[in-house]
Amino acid sequence: MKQVTLRPATATTPAPGPGLAARLRRPRVLAVLVVSVVALLLPQLLAGSDVAVYVTLLLSAIVVTGLSMLMGYAGQVSLGHAAFYLIGAYTAALSATHDIPTWLGLAAAPLTAAVIAALIGIPLLKLRGHQLAFATLAMQLILLNIVGQNEWAGGDIGLQGVPRLTVAGYEFASTSSYAYLALGALALVVLVARNVIASRPGRGLRALATSEVAAESAGVPVVAYKLAVFSLSAGFAGLAGGIYAFYTGYVAPGSFPVLLSFEFVVMAVIGGLGTIWGALVGAAAITLLLQQLNELGTAEGMPGYAPAVMSYAVYGVLLILVVLYLPRGLVPSAQGWWERRRAAKDGGGG
Repeated sequence: MKQVTLRPATATTPAPGPGLAARLRRPRVLAVLVVSVVALLLPQLLAGSDVAVYVTLLLSAIVVTGLSMLMGYAGQVSLGHAAFYLIGAYTAALSATHDIPTWLGLAAAPLTAAVIAALIGIPLLKLRGHQLAFATLAMQLILLNIVGQNEWAGGDIGLQGVPRLTVAGYEFASTSSYAYLALGALALVVLVARNVIASRPGRGLRALATSEVAAESAGVPVVAYKLAVFSLSAGFAGLAGGIYAFYTGYVAPGSFPVLLSFEFVVMAVIGGLGTIWGALVGAAAITLLLQQLNELGTAEGMPGYAPAVMSYAVYGVLLILVVLYLPRGLVPSAQGWWERRRAAKDGGGG
């Protein structure tokens, strides 16, 4: 009888994925690397006053990343998001001025903002459209009145002498150190936002952005997701506010005007709602534009109200232009143009 030799089955080896060099040649990965390197070098290359503008840009980007998620995925318009920026700043400042470790105050800033957002979001998120927008605006006005009328918050004068942030014995004393702190916080916020968008709840949020009724009929917990995104975006704003308090060493109601909330909305809309890159581009574009307007408005011979008036005018003009010609925002429009260009090139080559 012929002997049959049995050979062990061998597992099929999957085809190797693209190597590191191939991945680095991808446009998106290359863009991330270039932006990261430039962001790390800027605090060393910029002058003192320009580094301060850079810190403001990074803090705005942190807030706008959350606001872009809220408006782009949950479909909720917040005209009072600077209120959570205020909550984070006052939480950090009050903690530090009452002998609580500064790092603990910074950690409490986003948590406090997120918890308050969850509490007030339960009734607020029952509203829709312009009703919700005006409710969030009213919330900020009420909060400004509370901190302006109470001595424990410093009243209209605010809280002065907020100590510098100290973490593990290291004191953040220079503007460049706060630039790196804000940059690290922004990287953390972008990472969290990206993971949320790519997760199963993120897919539910994308369905929610398309149609709330269809998402609910498909089993998406609409109310819970909207409340979670609202709280998460508030936490991002609270983190930026905490860094702002330690950076400036001073917080007051005048540091968080209603115009600041409009500024955040304009950044999110111009950059592109529901996109991380859109939040970053919008924050950078508007911050740099405002810097130029402030320099022009404070020039010799200009009235004292010139910067505010010019800001409102520019916001209005930019929103009209974007809605008419780039309704999806700068980044989605640029991505669409690039994809059409590549498709035309591939079609022509074929």
